[in-house]
Amino acid sequence: MSRLESMMRRLAAQKIGLEWCVEQTKDIIGDLAEIGLGNGRSYDHLREIAPDRKIWVLDRVLQCHPSCIPPAGTFLQGEASEVIAQMKRDNIGIALAHYDFGVGIKDKDEAEAAALSPLIRDIMVKDGLLISGQPLVGFTQIEGPAEIPAGRYYFYKT
Repeated sequence: MSRLESMMRRLAAQKIGLEWCVEQTKDIIGDLAEIGLGNGRSYDHLREIAPDRKIWVLDRVLQCHPSCIPPAGTFLQGEASEVIAQMKRDNIGIALAHYDFGVGIKDKDEAEAAALSPLIRDIMVKDGLLISGQPLVGFTQIEGPAEIPAGRYYFYKT
């Protein structure tokens, strides 16, 4: 499979997965979190499919498309470990988190995801969902939408 085909499959999985997770968490009290803004595509989709939910956005730097800049006060810039710890201190509860960090180097990306998993767990509400392109640890893995091939995207429940 070419890198282009792989990217297309990943983006399709993100879209389908985010829509499924938003539907699954519609009755769970808590905010949403986009952990890794990048250029803002998945954040933009989240705000379109969940317009009434507050979305916290975390990233080291703000370098997204200008149309995807989060509203003031919802973009939390800095190292994820520090930002998530501050969210915990501020009692921010997350019903749905999309983990989207990664540089494309499997070992490095998986190590970072594993290291951040316990911190993410601390801000998740009971029965909250996580969707991630990287495997996370310390959560109960669940089956996501049937259209997404196993191993393409990961779904977890707290």
